[in-house]
Amino acid sequence: MNTLMSPRLLAVPLTACLTLSATACATTTALATQPSLAATTSPATLRLELPRPTGPDPVGRDILYLVDKSRNDPWVPESGPRRLMVSMYYPARSAAGDPAPYMTPEEATSFLQRKAPGTNLPAKIISGIRTYAHTGTSPKNGRHPLVVVSPGLGLPRASLTSLAEDLASRGYVVAAIDHAYESSGTTFPGVGLLTCAPLCDQPKPPEGGKATITKNRAKDISFVLDRLTGRHPAWKRANLINPRRIGMAGHSLGGDAASATMLTDTRVKAGINLDGTINATLPATGLGKRPFLLMGSQSDHSPSKDHTWDNTWQALHGWKRWLTVAQAEHDSFTDLAIPKSKIGTPSPDTIAAERGIALTRSYVAAFFDQHLKGTKQPLLDAPTPANPEVTFHNP
Repeated sequence: MNTLMSPRLLAVPLTACLTLSATACATTTALATQPSLAATTSPATLRLELPRPTGPDPVGRDILYLVDKSRNDPWVPESGPRRLMVSMYYPARSAAGDPAPYMTPEEATSFLQRKAPGTNLPAKIISGIRTYAHTGTSPKNGRHPLVVVSPGLGLPRASLTSLAEDLASRGYVVAAIDHAYESSGTTFPGVGLLTCAPLCDQPKPPEGGKATITKNRAKDISFVLDRLTGRHPAWKRANLINPRRIGMAGHSLGGDAASATMLTDTRVKAGINLDGTINATLPATGLGKRPFLLMGSQSDHSPSKDHTWDNTWQALHGWKRWLTVAQAEHDSFTDLAIPKSKIGTPSPDTIAAERGIALTRSYVAAFFDQHLKGTKQPLLDAPTPANPEVTFHNP
């Protein structure tokens, strides 16, 4: 399932994997059973925070502005060269430095306007979401695997912050990418706020369908890898990256882009699709022997529910797993999944926010630990009683 201003998203103003501070929500169970946040807490006094990373390392974050002068922007050619914003997360020596902001105030305002119109939630509640990364903190010594993460169409890179922070705390460098004109709103230096209006507000996708967007993302990601691992890297901490151990995970259209990128860029050794319909069809040769994980909602991505997953599964010839999560919704794999909206009562049939993000983090980290670090992960071998929501498929 890909997101192109879906009605469901328009009705859901906040995130499933955000937790409220003490008096607003003491436990996951309470979160799932309260009638409405609007009824219990004033929007002006809400304090939202991401789940704490589970790894042993503190997390640092830098921001990169990258410009690909070799090609014009595919969606707004008159705007000039292709622009990308990248958040670089890395294992740090300490939690020194300033807390990394979740979004800028302008990005938060645009996010609410596009994804939650009509709500009275102040933008500062979104921009002020508590994160666990710090800016300006010294990195942990060593060379680490690199994981690129790409969000769904219409969603910002911030929507994968909790996943990126968790991976960094476990010893990975993570590059979270915003693609110009493909998010709810991204601020670019010297340019200002760019939204997905050229794509999201059109009556139909560009010529070639969403596969065109996916293939352009693959070009974006290869360019980012060039700038991170080339002879003259754009990131001052590029020596932290082990260029022989690169993986990619994406949500929705970003998950589609993971397999599309692997198809054209052999530097990416392992990939994950989180609940994304696959528009860029794999050839019969698939991805060679490189490993790939499909992880999605049980309702939309069980066998025969999405023919693009059925077809992709048959085209994968290396290590592979197909996992579905019971009661998950499309956003349950991101920060933006929410068990209930600010304007209504949550469904009792939706997985609780922290549970959804915990399962995502666990299986994503296990996959990369096994395939980028070479550490065998029994979690990936079979269902476990500790995670009854997760079903293994082998159609």
